[in-house]
Amino acid sequence: MRYQRHIQLKEIGIEGQEKIRRAKILVVGAGGLGCPTLQYLTAAGIGTLGIMDPDVVSISNLQRQILFTESDLGSNKALSAKKQLQKLNSEVSIQAFPHALTPENAAAILSEFDLVIDGTDNFFTRYLLSDQCILLNKVMVYGALFKFEGQVSVFNYKNGPSYRCLFPTPPERGAIPNCSEIGVLGVVPGIIGVYQATEALKVILDLGDILSGKLLTLNLLTHHNTLLNFEKEEEQIQKIKTYGKPIPIENIDCFLDFEVSLSQLSSEEKIKWIDVREPDEVPQVSRLNPLNYSTSLDALLAVDTKIVAFCQSGMRSKVFVQQLKNKGVENCFSLKEGAEALEKWSQKSQR
Repeated sequence: MRYQRHIQLKEIGIEGQEKIRRAKILVVGAGGLGCPTLQYLTAAGIGTLGIMDPDVVSISNLQRQILFTESDLGSNKALSAKKQLQKLNSEVSIQAFPHALTPENAAAILSEFDLVIDGTDNFFTRYLLSDQCILLNKVMVYGALFKFEGQVSVFNYKNGPSYRCLFPTPPERGAIPNCSEIGVLGVVPGIIGVYQATEALKVILDLGDILSGKLLTLNLLTHHNTLLNFEKEEEQIQKIKTYGKPIPIENIDCFLDFEVSLSQLSSEEKIKWIDVREPDEVPQVSRLNPLNYSTSLDALLAVDTKIVAFCQSGMRSKVFVQQLKNKGVENCFSLKEGAEALEKWSQKSQR
């Protein structure tokens, strides 16, 4: 009776619910992304659920980390989450790991699970998680946040693209702020976390269109969503396999910063502008005659002028430029300020 609504779906049925019951999923990070993901996977009847987080609940977490209450303040998140989730579904076997993922314990822990969900908030853990998933051939469901926006993707699915195919190297430490530094609307991680739980269930059930080789970006402020395709970069995956273990971040040569600010640009400079937003997003910045993001990446390989991509906040344009970098395009940049500031800049430059 508990799973009747699942079983009634012809795409799931009793056989599908049995697959869910046998599944073993590890959620790394029990914060804004992890909380909703854990709740829905527990309610769905996942057989074994792992929760890893070394952090303790603080008052600022309660704005978005909905598994916790004021009585949990000061308690470890993994242990507190397990306590709450067992009340929701006592049939699920829940394992709490109240410590950090490290190069020393990653292989042993991840090997016990079928699928890993990335609920992390730092690049050190995310790249470690990604590398280990490549080595163990584990599917990794990715989620990330930025103010009013979020991203979702699925890596290593059926030998598909990995996180390093999209982002080969991590940014310099401190280059990209996290939620504690820049803020986030409380409901955004809830929505992205539910998307992650959805993709995890689809992978388990082999159901629907999996976000493999696709990066879904959602802007909750404007209701504009973007689906960017990216390809498998075999060189990046083989680098990890050849190394035989996760590559320490401090040993990786990062790309030079590929962001550019309007203050660094001249109205006299010849620039090919790329708008990576949906066609109906405003402002249009028509004075600069930008190309739309649907332009083939291969078509930009022959462009011999500087390429500057822009979106509303600078998040989608970073992903687009990273794809160009992966293709070997060097003279390309992501605009820091976004479309609104660019429109004002274009008005001034043409006076």
